[in-house]
Amino acid sequence: MKATEFIVNALRKQGVNQVFGYPGGAIMPLYDALYDGGVAHLLARHEQGAIMAALGYARAGARVGVCIATSGPGATNLVTGLAEAMADSIPVVAFTGQVPSALIGVDTFQEVDILGMTLSCTKHSFLVEDQNDLDRIIAEAFTIATTGRPGPVLIDIPKDIQLAEMASETVSELAELPPLDGLVDEQVVAARALMHAAKKPVLYVGGGVGMANAVPELRELAAALDIPMVSTLKGIGSADPEHPYYLGMLGMHGLKAANLAVQESDLLIAVGARFDDRVTGKLDEFAPHAKVIHLDIDACEHNKLRVANVAITTDLKLILPALKMTLDIAPWRLHTLEMKVETAFRYDHPGIAIYAPLLLKQLSACLPEDHLVACDVGQHQMWTAQHMTFTQPENLLSSAGFGTMGFGLPAAVGAALARPDAMPVVVTGDGSIMMNIQELATINRAKLPVKIVLIDNQRLGMVRQWQTLFFDGRLSQTILDDNPDFVALAAACGIPGETVVVKEQVQPAMDRMLASEGAYFLHVQISEQENVWPLVPPGVNNGAMLEQYDEC
Repeated sequence: MKATEFIVNALRKQGVNQVFGYPGGAIMPLYDALYDGGVAHLLARHEQGAIMAALGYARAGARVGVCIATSGPGATNLVTGLAEAMADSIPVVAFTGQVPSALIGVDTFQEVDILGMTLSCTKHSFLVEDQNDLDRIIAEAFTIATTGRPGPVLIDIPKDIQLAEMASETVSELAELPPLDGLVDEQVVAARALMHAAKKPVLYVGGGVGMANAVPELRELAAALDIPMVSTLKGIGSADPEHPYYLGMLGMHGLKAANLAVQESDLLIAVGARFDDRVTGKLDEFAPHAKVIHLDIDACEHNKLRVANVAITTDLKLILPALKMTLDIAPWRLHTLEMKVETAFRYDHPGIAIYAPLLLKQLSACLPEDHLVACDVGQHQMWTAQHMTFTQPENLLSSAGFGTMGFGLPAAVGAALARPDAMPVVVTGDGSIMMNIQELATINRAKLPVKIVLIDNQRLGMVRQWQTLFFDGRLSQTILDDNPDFVALAAACGIPGETVVVKEQVQPAMDRMLASEGAYFLHVQISEQENVWPLVPPGVNNGAMLEQYDEC
């Protein structure tokens, strides 16, 4: 058996039935084995599109995403996706071709030290030097990608190794790793004591809850505590959005009630969250009166940015049930509920122009129960987090920690294959979509029913907003009034669509989009002056939010 045939068999053994990639010279032997190897392959139109599709597949389907690229530029085009997976803890295994072993290090055509290049943005990187190590390496790669805090792994395989004969055809199971730490009674007792003493506690929910498959345990704890809750961008969907004391997203563009509650709190129970700077604002003034209980599977996150009074490193499914108790916080509950009502968004936007928050609220209300939304990065991303409702974390796919423009379209491709019964929706902006717009051809090739909502303000909206507020309105390279005809571009890729410019056109167009059997492109034009509010400006705490009519 050739090494490439063994690799395909090993993928099947790991439960992989779908991969994403782009062929080339140094990876051609593996592509030959994929031809009739029993693993489905989707051709992206760029290697970055391939790895972003693998990330969407992993996020939406709770499994490992797999992508394949050739050496040199093929491999380097994966680096942004690997960094994205590292930042957002997404399990992905990337296979890259490498020049023949004897030619490594002599500047061969399409040679690059991809192992060295990716050491900082992978959990582990392998260079295969002997074909008979492939069994061990692949088993270890999938184990590393999925255990503990998930993340990306790279396997770089020289072309001669791919063509070599294997000594054995036996494929190993996943490698064994030491079991996770269990609960330490003293830590649980200390955490419960802090909770019992607190008068203004807040449950601070991060993306780790969904990755730990601990959504049921979190919701059971929230119901038992009846506690005010906030979430990070990646934590959206973990808390029950219908819980009366769920206050929404916190941070730079967090909801006002969420930020104010955290600033007033005397205890933060951080669950699978990492005190990211977009969450905390000015770190030394973040929740200044609060003690901290930090629950995370990654001990490196404890005390990294905020010292915890109690730090517990274990599986969230174990620790969350151990914290159930009755809290005597009735005045705090009432206060946060009043803040939630008093600071609620208003959607009675004047005039006939389309108002993006209202548009996204309408879209959210119209989507079927089984749906997923892949977002790009920018103003539309924040509006989506603020104004759409998500009942599970895997229903919102967003580049949170790395902020990768161009993420949404290919992520939706992977997500659509991971969950074929769900309606896949992309919410994107006119800046972001151009980063990976070639994947419209991939959607058409695979006949995927992806619904694309492009919110077009002819600007790099988020940067333009900051330039307006903090750089004296000097709009340096953020004006996009020479955008292409997006609907015509989609049509050239076999995707029908339409443009809407006023409010009264939105609902009928949305109905047509959602009723379409295949892909659809809804181009929504909004004012270039619209901003995302609230906004925590740089250098201040989250209580000092700017709102729509504030003077900067």
